[in-house]
Amino acid sequence: MALQLLGFFLGMLGFFGTLATTLLPHWRITAYVGSNIITSTSFMKGLWMECVRQSTGIYQCELYRSLLALPPDVQAARALMVLSCVSSTLAILLAVMGMRCTQCARHGPSTKKALLLGGGVGFFGAGLLCLVTMSWTTHSIIQDFYNPFLPGALKHEMGLAIYVGYASCCLSLTGGFVLCCNTNGHQQPVRHRRPPQWATHFSSAPPPPPAVFASASSYERPEALRGNCVPSRLSVSSSGYRLDGYF
Repeated sequence: MALQLLGFFLGMLGFFGTLATTLLPHWRITAYVGSNIITSTSFMKGLWMECVRQSTGIYQCELYRSLLALPPDVQAARALMVLSCVSSTLAILLAVMGMRCTQCARHGPSTKKALLLGGGVGFFGAGLLCLVTMSWTTHSIIQDFYNPFLPGALKHEMGLAIYVGYASCCLSLTGGFVLCCNTNGHQQPVRHRRPPQWATHFSSAPPPPPAVFASASSYERPEALRGNCVPSRLSVSSSGYRLDGYF
């Protein structure tokens, strides 16, 4: 159960990091190279907006107005990051229902195993989608940076969102891997079967000891019959009681 919780929380952290990476505008920041040495303003580009940061700390952001006017790499990055977030969301739901610490599908161990495996695969897929997006964007930034025909004002460097994205995809991949490897931890419930009749015959409990009956009370002859018997010579008296009265 501890490994399941570890994998789940790693996947959750990866999801939050992927969501933050998708929304942050710090994907590409201005590169101060060549004649571009003005440091009073800094330009940042993300998947949804473009921002300008002044030296006074003021941010001015503007959302992209057209989707089709964006470069193809930005459009593809949008789609992949959204798919990564959706995959992580589904993985969270499946993992919650499949973990042993929850009451969902408690009477079906195979069902819980399938749910947990689906959650692990979802986290792993989300990490792969995020990793592909980060690698593609990094390659595009580096390729433009070393392009000698591109002006220095149009060159960018990797921003904070790229590093957060790499960390998020590593967390998602690790969490998914841990959940997938821990699906065999479910134990089948032990079912107590009734033993066969021949087993109960040979393994029956020993019979109870015979009951001890209380001693019968002493018999007393009726008053009318006392003294009607002929005394015997063999009668013996003990402590004032004659034994011939009982024969």
